[in-house]
Amino acid sequence: MTRTRKPGVSRRATLAMMGAGAVTFATPWVARAQAKTIKVGMPTILSGRVAQLGTSSRNAVMLEVEKVNAAGGLAGRQIEMVIRDSKGQPQEAARVARELVNTDGCEILIDAEASSGAFAVHEVARDLGVLCIHTNSETSSLTADPKQHIPNAFRTARQGVHDSIVGGSYAAAIAKAKGLKKWATCSPDYAYGRDTTGEYVTYLKRFAPDVEIISESWPKLFQPDYTEVVTKILQAKPQALYSCLWGGDLTSYIDQANIYALFSQMEVFAVNMADYTALTVVKNLPKGIHSGNRYIKTYPATPENAAWGDAYKAKYNEYPTNWSWENATAIMLLAEASKKANSADGKKIAEALRGLKIKSPFGADGTVTMRAEDQTLVGYAIGWGTTIPQEPYVPQVQAGDWKTIFELEAEWKKSKGYT
Repeated sequence: MTRTRKPGVSRRATLAMMGAGAVTFATPWVARAQAKTIKVGMPTILSGRVAQLGTSSRNAVMLEVEKVNAAGGLAGRQIEMVIRDSKGQPQEAARVARELVNTDGCEILIDAEASSGAFAVHEVARDLGVLCIHTNSETSSLTADPKQHIPNAFRTARQGVHDSIVGGSYAAAIAKAKGLKKWATCSPDYAYGRDTTGEYVTYLKRFAPDVEIISESWPKLFQPDYTEVVTKILQAKPQALYSCLWGGDLTSYIDQANIYALFSQMEVFAVNMADYTALTVVKNLPKGIHSGNRYIKTYPATPENAAWGDAYKAKYNEYPTNWSWENATAIMLLAEASKKANSADGKKIAEALRGLKIKSPFGADGTVTMRAEDQTLVGYAIGWGTTIPQEPYVPQVQAGDWKTIFELEAEWKKSKGYT
């Protein structure tokens, strides 16, 4: 990976442009064939508390782009990534996305924003008609709600309702076995947190009807202090706690809650725990937190997944995250769709993406599919397990069953008026 400078532009000018937030990634021989390049814009979060979201997304994209370019690019056109920092602000994400297309000439958008920014980028894609792949937002309604559907927008991120179906079933079995009837929730106060928590509770109660939610906490996104939240939970005295806090918010919450020994006083179900960005950052990782798989190189337990994780670590000196595999999948799908369409045109690639099934190290059966009906990814490896404080972190993962996921998801869509 190298940064290229256009002929005639001084080093000082190049640094100034980078300081303004625009970074272009391409190989040197790509720069000599500018007429054949296809620019792909990527708004993401590269600064602040959750910068790991952006850096691990960018790293995975570049890892796969190098492979695609080495194989000939998209229908003979080399990919040139233009990556910009939205700073985690939805209005900035929208502005950057629009500028990437209108000013920088990007023909495709990889929306590597959190859900808070993804909906803003989605509206830019709706307005401009450019092919857009959402790679990080897991808010179910982004693709499940027909009002959000546009022919040029797809999602390679996992979907909250899928995690909730698998996680709710897993938690219900434990709740029944241990008599965990009183539950609390603590999740971020925005679309992803509210929607995913609601979906999780729905399926928890479906499989364990005796469960009661006795306390809800909704900390703000990127909140620095969780003392009040932790105190509220302890005062409620629940037997179990669910949280979909993520990234820096999750690690800060755990570090602060450890001071009060919260995790020794209740069973904790934290869907976003089993990800290296959390597992390796928490100062004192509690034993026995239940989590959905995010990214761990041992699940799915295949040579392909382990090799991909090791290749990423060899290149970047750290293991990939959940955001990494979701973004890598976007490039893999783009490459295969371009081959199928024999074109780098966004509209033709979009047509080829619908229903496209590809081999994947992240698939439950070695494949993933871009489901045609709602243009969202299905078939990825999904399961829950219990953490330990060292490698392999989640030694046993109870795999979710996609047949069951599809059946319950269809019921959920009907109940929401989405079908």
